[in-house]
Amino acid sequence: MKSGFVSIIGRTNAGKSALVNSLLEEKITLVSHKQNATRRKIKAIVMHEKDQIIFIDTPGLHKSSATLNQMLVESAIKAMGDCDLILFVASVFDDLKNYEEFLTLKPKVPHIIVLNKVDLTDNATLLKKLNDYAKFSDHFKAIIPYSCKKKTYKKLLLDEIVKYLDEHEYFYDPDFLTPSSQKELYRDFILESIYENLSEELPYSSEVIVTKAKEKSNLIIIDAQIITDTHSHKAMLIGKDGITIKRIGKDARKKISQLAQNKILLNLYVIVKKNWQKDEDFLKKNLNYEE
Repeated sequence: MKSGFVSIIGRTNAGKSALVNSLLEEKITLVSHKQNATRRKIKAIVMHEKDQIIFIDTPGLHKSSATLNQMLVESAIKAMGDCDLILFVASVFDDLKNYEEFLTLKPKVPHIIVLNKVDLTDNATLLKKLNDYAKFSDHFKAIIPYSCKKKTYKKLLLDEIVKYLDEHEYFYDPDFLTPSSQKELYRDFILESIYENLSEELPYSSEVIVTKAKEKSNLIIIDAQIITDTHSHKAMLIGKDGITIKRIGKDARKKISQLAQNKILLNLYVIVKKNWQKDEDFLKKNLNYEE
């Protein structure tokens, strides 16, 4: 029996969260085509035969001077030291610059490269990319192509990961999907719905705080605040006659209900807090960005 922690690292939009959901075969993490969608570390528990792998989905590595983005990157870098193994996730279409920058961080634990989105390319392109990475073979333990949709080489990837975990009792109940709280998961599903229903810029000036999640026999009642930085953004989030906030709520309820296997009553409230992204105390106290 082996058990251990695996941090998933890579640039924004490399497909890290989609990889977690694919390996877990259950949607628990926020997935968006927009940059920097993942803002918090979410753990997913994958049982592979008798072994337990705890994946840690992290914010994407990127350069920014903004307080919030700096905290996200610091969170991802910290996760590199709090694990037994790193999966460096890169799209098959990425150049090697991101991997070279990752190596400058001098990871202290072994790492495996996961070459993602291989279902979107041909064999010739894939082979060329594998050959490009070969010059770094002294640094990584393995490089494995993967498709989140088709789950190509899933068993091979999990088999390889287990090689680098220690013999250890399970850290979590093997029936659990995640040790993350329900409020954390609900919050990210609401945020994902904001990303899906609003323009490119607005979601980045918005956040979600779940203030209540009360479960009854056949219903979960959730109260959540959507935090944004200006009154004009608040108006856009609500929309004319409340049409936008209703659409966000409908999408979020569907996602949460699918995970919770229960009916959902979701109450959303839009709150204005100017410059929330620069308020480090607020970010740590209310949004768990210190983890």
